[in-house]
Amino acid sequence: MEACYLHQIAAVCALGNDIATISEALFTTTVSPLKVVDGYLPEPGLPVGKVDVPLVADTRNNSLLAAALAPLRQAVEVLKQRYGAERIAVILGSSTSGIAEGEAAVAHHLRTGEFPPGFHYQQQEMSAPAEFVARELQILGPAWTISTACTSSAKAIASGARLLDLGVCDAVVVGGADSLCRLTLTGFSSLEAVSDTLCNPFSINRKGINIGEAAALMILSREPGAVRLAGYGETSDAYHISAPHPEGRGAEAAMRTALAHAGLQPDDISYINLHGTATEHNDQMESHAVARVFGPNIPCGSTKPLTGHTLGAAGALEALFCYLTLTDGDGRLPRHLWDGERDPALAALSALGAATIASPPRFAMSNSFAFGGNNIALILERCGE
Repeated sequence: MEACYLHQIAAVCALGNDIATISEALFTTTVSPLKVVDGYLPEPGLPVGKVDVPLVADTRNNSLLAAALAPLRQAVEVLKQRYGAERIAVILGSSTSGIAEGEAAVAHHLRTGEFPPGFHYQQQEMSAPAEFVARELQILGPAWTISTACTSSAKAIASGARLLDLGVCDAVVVGGADSLCRLTLTGFSSLEAVSDTLCNPFSINRKGINIGEAAALMILSREPGAVRLAGYGETSDAYHISAPHPEGRGAEAAMRTALAHAGLQPDDISYINLHGTATEHNDQMESHAVARVFGPNIPCGSTKPLTGHTLGAAGALEALFCYLTLTDGDGRLPRHLWDGERDPALAALSALGAATIASPPRFAMSNSFAFGGNNIALILERCGE
């Protein structure tokens, strides 16, 4: 793979609305920022990771993207002057797009017999996030949105790297966004996968996920930077429409493929950001897959209690967390908030939830797994000394 570096990371999530705030909270917070928010289900009481940003765009999803765009604007202008707007692409991931506005429009139609002013079906099309960002930044290269549930934005990063590798463009804005809406809360509740308390990944007492919302963006280019995408591995085990393979075969294959793509051995990885949803089957299969590939002593953890499961945005957001981990300089690892009660049915990962490691890591992996057995593992490398 041709060199592919990450630049101008930006995000909004439950941890904060700028990178400085997010970075500080990622390593130091001891209390989950997730809160109970009513209005998404008939019964109240579910903790979610809600973002507080101005709703300036035509959808909540695009408003999250608008809030995350600010740190990228100047850098994109420089790239446009250097390469031309047609040589810059936008690839994003989302599983909701503007469906919240669609929900509100249908409810309005049921009450009044007509759609509300300003609503258009295009707001909820899956292409909408990438089109919004391309329009906002006046980018003329390829632009599309990937929707593969919880791997969407991680796959956007891999897809951006392939565009660079093929010479199709010289820079790519990648990332993803998903916003809170009734569709996801109701859907996951119907699967009995949502916890009515704070999620508790890898605990024997885990009860399911908390849903969150976020937008995470970055620029990929061949220009050297502090962190590069060293490799990625994508698989599809197609075991079940919503459940992972119980042995984690696809997850294991994705991690091994990422290692091979990066030319690395398991011992080279210093930290893994686990998918870690706190559901019964995901945590069980992921723990065993990780143990088979890396052994029991790999430092690892889940950041889902810090943000909620941000679905289509999770892959990019957690890759961004790996970026912050690699560049922190003090060997600190993201907080893994849980009750510490290990599940004997899970592989015994002794360094699960470690707060620090002896020296700053050079390589970190981020796992993302999704409905339909769609799996991806990203490996990031800290560059320079």
